[in-house]
Amino acid sequence: MKRTTRSTRNLFALLGICLFASNASADWHTFWHNVKVDTHRNNAWPDPFNEADAMQVVAPFEKMKVNGWRVHNTIGHELFRSGDGALLASGNKRVEWIASQAPAIRREIFVMRGRNDQETQARVDSVHQSLANLGHTNPPQVWVTDIEPTAASGAWATQLNRMWLQELPAPKLPDTSASGKEGVAK
Repeated sequence: MKRTTRSTRNLFALLGICLFASNASADWHTFWHNVKVDTHRNNAWPDPFNEADAMQVVAPFEKMKVNGWRVHNTIGHELFRSGDGALLASGNKRVEWIASQAPAIRREIFVMRGRNDQETQARVDSVHQSLANLGHTNPPQVWVTDIEPTAASGAWATQLNRMWLQELPAPKLPDTSASGKEGVAK
């Protein structure tokens, strides 16, 4: 009797293993596959992650370049005639430079928003007219912006440059050469 009970238990155990073996083997193969993937990832570290890290380091600088070009390509208040929003001669030159000389990827024109919607639209229309007069087949896009570029008067910049030139020391040759010998200055 003991032998029959033991055989029955073994038979049920074997039957249970057969029924659930497919599920267990799937998990077993998944487990070993994940071990293999993790081993290769650990052996390759940090190479798979270097590019993502480099992109995160570069991203703020790319944003700074975009913002710098945006400010550089902004047509400010001083380049439009007050009242009707027509471009002045210097504004036309600025539009021409952006349309023809700026790098192709950076050829966008930003127009400062006027005091009201009519003035803003007149400014945009004036820039579009200036682009049409240039005759480019692929004119740059025109956007309206509120970001005002920093500017200074020419008189202030000239004064600053002259002060720098007055403070600049006179050029002088060194007394000794790099090898320690007496230089040509003596």
